[in-house]
Formats: sequence, structure tokens, C-alpha cells
Amino acid sequence: MIIEFNIPTNLTLLRIALIPLLTVVFYLPWEYSNVACMLIFLAAGITDWLDGYLARKMNLETPFGAFLDPVADKLMVAMVLVLIVQQQASPYLAIPAAIIIGREITIASLREWMAEIGQRAQVKVSQLGKWKTSAQMLAIGLLLYRDDLFGIPINYCGYGLLYIAAILTLWSMINYLRSALAVLTAK
Repeated sequence: MIIEFNIPTNLTLLRIALIPLLTVVFYLPWEYSNVACMLIFLAAGITDWLDGYLARKMNLETPFGAFLDPVADKLMVAMVLVLIVQQQASPYLAIPAAIIIGREITIASLREWMAEIGQRAQVKVSQLGKWKTSAQMLAIGLLLYRDDLFGIPINYCGYGLLYIAAILTLWSMINYLRSALAVLTAK
């Protein structure tokens, strides 16, 4: 198999390259490192949307890009959640973060297994998964920023959204597992 490096794939690779950059900036002793981290995370989110849009619009979808895109997303989310939990060490943050990371590992493994038995379509991304991702990304952005803004407690808003994301995470995981179980028991 030949790996094509087109614009969408390069955007996905850029998203992966932003992970170490965000990590370094996260630990910089700089007053605005939280703002910079949030902006780097936002840039990664934009590349996530843009690579998919361009791949579909320009007919540049490739098997490598289809593999790499969710890997980049999961790497970014897991790394940033680990950083945030380390910084704000609390079981109230660690529990939803562990749920989200655990679900990502579980569903990625399930998708791989279902693909091996020719049933990948049974665990394709759902609308619920998209809502979960939206809540999760907004929560992470707020938790990276973490400072109050115009009297709004941004960090607490991030906590609340992270719990909403964790609930949606569990709900979507149960739906995916049910779909897979239906296929497996039918055989």
C-alpha cells in the first residue's frame, strides 16, 4: 500500500505535531501559557474539521487518512486530558477524564475488531458521538483556558461540560457495544 501525503493528510500530521508544542507551552512559566494552549488546541480542532472537509470536497480520501485522522484526535484528547488532570489534580476531574480516555480505547479496539470481521459499518460514527466530541472539545478548551472571563467561572464551566461529555461518552459507548453485540450474536 502506498501512503499518499495530500493536503488533508498533512493537516492531520500537523495536528499530531501540535501535541508536543501544546505540551511544551503548557509547562512554560508564562502568564499567558493557558491562552496559548487554548489557541493551539483550537487550531488543532480547526485542522480536524478542515482535513475532513477537504478530503471529501476535493475527493482526497485515502485509507491512510481514514486511519490517521481518528488516531490524531485520540492522541490530542488523551494527552491534553492527562495534562489538565495533572495540573488540577482532583478525582472530580480524573474520573470523567478516565471515562473519556477509556471509552476511546474501547471503541477504537471495537472498530478494529469489527473491521476484521467485515462489520465496521456497525460501529461508524453516530450523531451522539458527534455531540460527545463537541462537548468534550469545548470542555477541554475551557479547562485549558481556566481563568474567569467577564465574571464567568470558565474552569467550572469546563468541569460541567466535561461531565456532560463523560455521560455522552458512556451513552455512545453502550450504543456501539449493543450494535456490535447484535452482529456478533446473530452470527
